[in-house]
Amino acid sequence: MSLTRTENDACDLVQQTFLTWATKGHQLQDPAKVKSWLYTTLHRAFLESRRRFTRFPHLEISEAEAELPSVEPDLVSHLDAQDVVQLLGQVDEQFQAAVALFYLEDYSYNEIAGILEIPLGTVKSRIARGLAQLKVLVLRKPASPSKEKGGAA
Repeated sequence: MSLTRTENDACDLVQQTFLTWATKGHQLQDPAKVKSWLYTTLHRAFLESRRRFTRFPHLEISEAEAELPSVEPDLVSHLDAQDVVQLLGQVDEQFQAAVALFYLEDYSYNEIAGILEIPLGTVKSRIARGLAQLKVLVLRKPASPSKEKGGAA
């Protein structure tokens, strides 16, 4: 409760910690250190959840309407994750890594700058340019007939 400030979030955090204990607890070599291991695991899970919340804040659609991209419904109906990853492979190489690390691997701008050993501003511009190229590729991609017709032949 002292970390999350809400009972529901605290319960979720404890549940996540004990799930981690159930799957990885056998790796603990000194049973006397179980309390510190559990607290460290709980604290790391809390920090990860805060980082994720900061990166992907919960907003009502009406609050974020101006920031949403305009995408045609037909476009979304014929794309799947595999298609997008394939299209990402067609984006210029210098932009691929930054886009993939940000959107597929959930790294922050600062983490990406460290991984790629480039300045923060360069990370932001590579992501923006990579997304622009990806959007062009997505808009050019023809719909496959089997997906348009619902998969029936």
